[in-house]
Amino acid sequence: MELLGNLALGFSVASSLANLAFCLIGVILGTLIGVLPGIGATATIAMLLPITFQLEPVSSLIMLAGIYYGAQYGGSTTAILINMPGESSSAVTAIDGYQMARQGRAGTALATAALGSFFAGTVATFLVAIFAPPLTTVALKFGAAEYFSLMVMGLVMSVALAHGSVLKALAMVVLGLLLGMVGTDIYTGTPRFTMGITQYADGLNFVAVAVGVFGIAEILRNLEDEHDRQVMTKNINRLFPTRQEFRQMVGPVLRGTGIGSVLGILPGGGAILASFASYTIEKKVSDRPEEFGKGALAGVAGPESANNAGAQTSFIPLLTLGIPANPVMALMIGAMIIQGIVPGPNVVSEQPALFWGIVASMWIGNLMLVVLNLPLIGLWVKLLSVPYYVLFPIIMAMCSIGVYSVASNAYDLFAVAFFGLLGYVMSKLRCEPAPLLLGFVLGPLLEENLRRAMILSRGDPMTFLTRPISATLLGLSLVVLVLVFLPQIRKRRDEVFTESDA
Repeated sequence: MELLGNLALGFSVASSLANLAFCLIGVILGTLIGVLPGIGATATIAMLLPITFQLEPVSSLIMLAGIYYGAQYGGSTTAILINMPGESSSAVTAIDGYQMARQGRAGTALATAALGSFFAGTVATFLVAIFAPPLTTVALKFGAAEYFSLMVMGLVMSVALAHGSVLKALAMVVLGLLLGMVGTDIYTGTPRFTMGITQYADGLNFVAVAVGVFGIAEILRNLEDEHDRQVMTKNINRLFPTRQEFRQMVGPVLRGTGIGSVLGILPGGGAILASFASYTIEKKVSDRPEEFGKGALAGVAGPESANNAGAQTSFIPLLTLGIPANPVMALMIGAMIIQGIVPGPNVVSEQPALFWGIVASMWIGNLMLVVLNLPLIGLWVKLLSVPYYVLFPIIMAMCSIGVYSVASNAYDLFAVAFFGLLGYVMSKLRCEPAPLLLGFVLGPLLEENLRRAMILSRGDPMTFLTRPISATLLGLSLVVLVLVFLPQIRKRRDEVFTESDA
């Protein structure tokens, strides 16, 4: 009964005219971002963070959440029509989706992706509503030592699930932690790493770092790789799947939803890994594995369900523990902090309208997406013909105006330029920026809990090992770190990410 009462509260918040409007804006904008290759939800949310400061906290978070899972929907459109995933988690969808489009089954592929995503998103949101409150009850028993160990495990998991070299991912985490230390010491008030610039006394601007590393760097990469797009539009004639195709979808959608719901909680690239894992499983359980890669319906239904379920369940660690599961969730934490909300288990008890309003808005947003996406496919197809050289000046202007409007600080614009170049160089060196952003967000919290735990234990570092929960979390972190360096695990991991990027 308590769950029903909480959901009623959530729907009363989410169904207000203002929140419905912001949810609609979020999902439409997210779909648009997903459709246009090379922008991405992370860069978009980073650019739009300044706009949300003027909104109510619940409205801003509902809109940002809508952008995120809307982008998961939109990414499949480009993956199917032009073999260019709008989102990295849609890369696996392109394998069979584009082949279906070439065979004249583009409408069926798009409908399969939309319906599978809707089902998976609905189930995953239900899981958020069920499991988030009990997790917050457990998290309220955490002390400084447990929070420190939990954040260490989150950073280690982000390294294990990052693309490319483990050592490079570790280096990115360390760099993010160092960047998070810029500013004033939390206990002594001494400036650190500010290079004598008083504007950095409060630390680096989170929005400037995020926009630079993701937004500007993404623009530079896309200008380098801009090429003609062949859009498969002539064969979109039938959108609704046949009864036989529905029967073929059921199994992959159910399996993909289960896989994505579990893997989406993991810090790092849970949704991306979920889509590939779903594709691999569907290929193994299929009676006709030879069809995969040539237009198999299960190759679209399974991965699309998995990545959307993963996108929804990634909100569980964010809303319950204040730990981001991916760069978008890190940006959401930044938005919450700027709005004066302390991320963590207290959100459920202290601001139930905010928590349950976000959960209810996910159901409403998923319904909006499935209703809007299929009728608007023609519009999305037209947008794919817009050349990137027309888009990038607009995006650059939005980035600059948005970052400057946060604190009216010219140094933030210099920071955007610096981190944009840094992000571009990192991409050339095959260093993934996601661990850097997670390290930057968690760094101050990690330091605060480390020092608080040491003060409470009077300088005894064994406090992290004598407390059972803390010791268990650190032990799991060590096991994961050792496993990813084992030759067999490392080889398998490289194969997974190589094929998922294909």
